[in-house]
Amino acid sequence: MDKSLSIAFIGGGNMAAALASGLADRACPAGNLHVVDINASGHDAWRARGATVAAAPDDTLARCKVWIYAVKPQNMRQAVADTRPWLNGETLVISVAAGLRADTLAGWLGEPGQPWQRLVRCMPNTPALVGAGITGLAALPGASQADRDLAAALLQSVGEVVWVDDDAGLDAVTALSGSGPAYVFLFLEALMAGGRAVGLTEEQSRQLALATFSGATRLAAQSDEPPSVLRERVTSKGGTTAAALGEFEQGGFAPLVERAMQAAARRSRELAAEFGK
Repeated sequence: MDKSLSIAFIGGGNMAAALASGLADRACPAGNLHVVDINASGHDAWRARGATVAAAPDDTLARCKVWIYAVKPQNMRQAVADTRPWLNGETLVISVAAGLRADTLAGWLGEPGQPWQRLVRCMPNTPALVGAGITGLAALPGASQADRDLAAALLQSVGEVVWVDDDAGLDAVTALSGSGPAYVFLFLEALMAGGRAVGLTEEQSRQLALATFSGATRLAAQSDEPPSVLRERVTSKGGTTAAALGEFEQGGFAPLVERAMQAAARRSRELAAEFGK
């Protein structure tokens, strides 16, 4: 824990709360967290964590080494304008806002002709709420190795991190891990509905589906073999698994997943064009 490190969250929603839970008394003392959130209804919860909180930007921002913007993309430009007076050369800026290009943010944060360079853009996902997230990160060329290391260490407080080269890489991250939990939840819904259809109760279907998904992903993570080999080991010729997989293949399961991810990546690019105006 770095007792000298101070972190400001601009925006106090679920993702900010998840990050703060991971950071408090690990990366820095809880009292070194400062939150700027216009939603006063959430202030008491932040104070209970030990953080300081304000409804509007104030001089506390100038003393924070790291700023983490965690506001909705459509509100980011105003949030930057409101906080920018307290930005200084010692500040590392981290953005967890989806659909906003790093160069757009750098332009808003910097001076005309001099975009801000100490910037790392991140794409976390919702399992960060239980400390099991994974975050894609991309840094501007002007960010130092120390900036990159610090950003990675902070995001590792809620899970794993993967570096990509640029915004295009983060579009791909968005399509896989950013939106991916929704794909998993959809498949779990389908498994549970299928369980009920073949005669299991609601609770039996839920327990079996969750344990199967959790166990299979743990096995894949710990195995040196690719998922294709693990799948083949479960699949006996002419057996029950083969019958089920045949239905998936006939329905075009793999191409459907690829098209879905392409749609997510395309929408990420569209949002960047929309919010970057």
